[in-house]
Amino acid sequence: MALHLKSAPTKSFADTAQHDVAEAVSAVIADIRAEGDTAVRRYAEKFDRWSRDSYRLDDEEIERIIGTLDPQVIADIEFVQAQVRRFAQAQRDTLIDIEVETLPGVMLGQKHVPVQAAGAYIPGGKYPLTASAHMTIITAKVAGVPRVVACTPPIRGEIPAATVAAMKMAGADEIYILGGIQAVAAMAVGTETIAPVNMIAGPGNPYVAEAKRQLFGEVGIDLFAGPTEILIVADETADPFFTAVDLLSQAEHGPESPAVLVTTSRELADRVMELIDRILPEMPTKDYAEAAWRDWGQVIVADDLDEAYRIADSFASEHVQIFTAEPREALTKMHDYGALFLGENTCVSYGDKVIGTNHVLPTLGAARYTGGLWVGKYLRTVTYQEIVDTASSAQLGDVLGRAARVELFEGHARSGDARVWRHVGKDFDWIDAALATADTAQATS
Repeated sequence: MALHLKSAPTKSFADTAQHDVAEAVSAVIADIRAEGDTAVRRYAEKFDRWSRDSYRLDDEEIERIIGTLDPQVIADIEFVQAQVRRFAQAQRDTLIDIEVETLPGVMLGQKHVPVQAAGAYIPGGKYPLTASAHMTIITAKVAGVPRVVACTPPIRGEIPAATVAAMKMAGADEIYILGGIQAVAAMAVGTETIAPVNMIAGPGNPYVAEAKRQLFGEVGIDLFAGPTEILIVADETADPFFTAVDLLSQAEHGPESPAVLVTTSRELADRVMELIDRILPEMPTKDYAEAAWRDWGQVIVADDLDEAYRIADSFASEHVQIFTAEPREALTKMHDYGALFLGENTCVSYGDKVIGTNHVLPTLGAARYTGGLWVGKYLRTVTYQEIVDTASSAQLGDVLGRAARVELFEGHARSGDARVWRHVGKDFDWIDAALATADTAQATS
């Protein structure tokens, strides 16, 4: 029986429903539908105290902004983007178009076709979040999306130079210094100066998440996002210091970010909680991390690793680190997670910033039914069919006639009958009657 040394509520999508947020978002979207750029400008000034002649950056301004950065920043962006691009391309290479002949002359095919325009929302406001540019824009471009629109808010009234560099280097075709609901709505519904996109990806605050939720259906979205989550499965071999540091690394994302330890070692659990209490007061981001650990942190001691894995699966956490003697065992033992990080040399922060896998991942239990952002999210898997053999067309038409009439779909059945009549000469009363009526009408005229 698992022992809960520190308990907290488990967050769900129901916890994210905020009536005031939904009403505010709905009003902004409605205004942008009605007024276009005028409403976008009004809300940019209201929410971000931000106004420009044009929110879109031209090539000359982009180059000037990038030129203000330390060359090491550019080199690091290039390094990280190379990792993201390499893994995204490997994913794309697994998706092949197929065509098979299922009956003589019956060709069935499948193609992976990219959406024609995607919007990438790169959050900011408080800090420049360059990694989100890598994850959303590069992935779209590797998928083959011809037009990628990227939006990011100003930071304290300034253009975030590193984020602009990351967006440009990732391949964004249009870059706007525009944030929040107004950015998401403008990309989705379009304005006089921003053509609408087919899909929007990228994380954001509760208002951005709600805007994506309300616009879903009119546009595609990557996934419904909640607060960042981390869960660590650990046995007695785990390093308590690494464990404590990594739990807090994700807690700093926000005051509602759950950080959970599931371990088979009571000694480790006690030591990790002691270390967290020592580390937290000195963290520059303790305003978020402290509240997240206090209100949403959990420490659970399991009887054995099998129980630990079952408990971890029940959370379906966004990020799961495995600190055990045999970390790769989790690949077969676990099923519900956004991403696995195997062994103490691997941490969630690598996934967030530098390693190359995508950091846009399911939260709030959504890992039970979906994975995270990848090239496949930007692709529509479509099918086509062609019959070049008349005998096969007649065979299928014969079966169609019977199958459709079982369902009382006479119109469908007649599409099959017509092919059977044409290709093999079989008589149908309804065809004879229809043609006789047509001949009589023609003769009369």
